[in-house]
Amino acid sequence: MTTSASKFKVMTLTDAAATRAKAIMAGKDGVVGLKLGVKNGGCAGMEYTMDWASEAAPGDEIVEDKGVKILIEPKAVLFLLGTQMDYEVDKLSAKFVFNNPNQSSACGCGESVTLTEADPAALAAIKG
Repeated sequence: MTTSASKFKVMTLTDAAATRAKAIMAGKDGVVGLKLGVKNGGCAGMEYTMDWASEAAPGDEIVEDKGVKILIEPKAVLFLLGTQMDYEVDKLSAKFVFNNPNQSSACGCGESVTLTEADPAALAAIKG
């Protein structure tokens, strides 16, 4: 298990995302954080996944930001490098959104995205 508690974080949360995540997790027994990943699917090729985590799995990248623990699946780290998770509310919806520099396009409905992996050397360099 890898921890990004020191200098660089694979991803960050906005204040709105952190507030909403903490509010939701407060009502969940046994939840230690949010589990994030990516999977193949949708018309643009990939989809973000989010679930509750009761424990870290081997190899998870653990990021703590604004009081929220995020557990990132190993295969998703290079796709999520530099991402900021936000929580947006408008007249018709409320949802978590990902501002991801590795995203090159998205489908019209916004449910799937095209992602490219960040350079593994960049991750190694910034983690020291």
